[in-house]
Amino acid sequence: MFRVENLKFSYGKKEILKGVDFEINSSDIISILGPNGCGKTTLLKILLGFLKPSSGEVYFENEPIKNIKTKEFFQKVAYIPQIHDAAFGYLVKDVVLMGRMPYKSLFSNYNNEDKKIALEALEILGMKHLQDEIYTTLSGGQRQLILIARAIAQQAKVFIMDEPVNGLDFGNQYKLLNKIKELSKKNLTFIKTSHHPDHVFFASKEAIFLNEGRILEKGEPNKIIREENIEKVYHLKSKIEDLHDRKICIAI
Repeated sequence: MFRVENLKFSYGKKEILKGVDFEINSSDIISILGPNGCGKTTLLKILLGFLKPSSGEVYFENEPIKNIKTKEFFQKVAYIPQIHDAAFGYLVKDVVLMGRMPYKSLFSNYNNEDKKIALEALEILGMKHLQDEIYTTLSGGQRQLILIARAIAQQAKVFIMDEPVNGLDFGNQYKLLNKIKELSKKNLTFIKTSHHPDHVFFASKEAIFLNEGRILEKGEPNKIIREENIEKVYHLKSKIEDLHDRKICIAI
């Protein structure tokens, strides 16, 4: 899906990414872990083409993303931001319809097929009953699921998410992570940033530890989320414990 080669990026004289290399495969759930300021969000913005790297290359389906037309790229790749308040009180069904924008010309309207696809996306997530509700009146967890429905209506194969559980309560965090796990089984790929090792153990097939602009380690969460890496990245002593069929990370 994505391949990143020797990626570097700077804001002015401040070097943020210092030579990053990795590959992401189809149907993965991959989490990017690291402290604030290590370059996680910057990396997502480069994958999306919102920022241009200082050097290095990003490939999508073996093609440099700089050579892919924007409309074609966003028919396959969706961006799901952190929970936000829309500027206007759109109906839920209208927010989801916005996922059809990469298929429309500048002045064309949504047609019946677009509306059908949007409603089907809501139905996949069990949110069709909210179609006529005002988006800004929904809970944080519901709004995040509506943004995922918008990405499904976009018919994207890759979902890029910046800290998707940020602002959600404990229950909604795990409901959202469970939905991501469920959707990944339908040949969808999720790339997300996270501050929570426990969430990565719970819902990710692979993880990237980003530290000071470089990849410390990449691989299966059970193998790379280790006490020594937690201490190196977060300057925090921890204990990794087995809990039933997965691991948890405890600060000590």
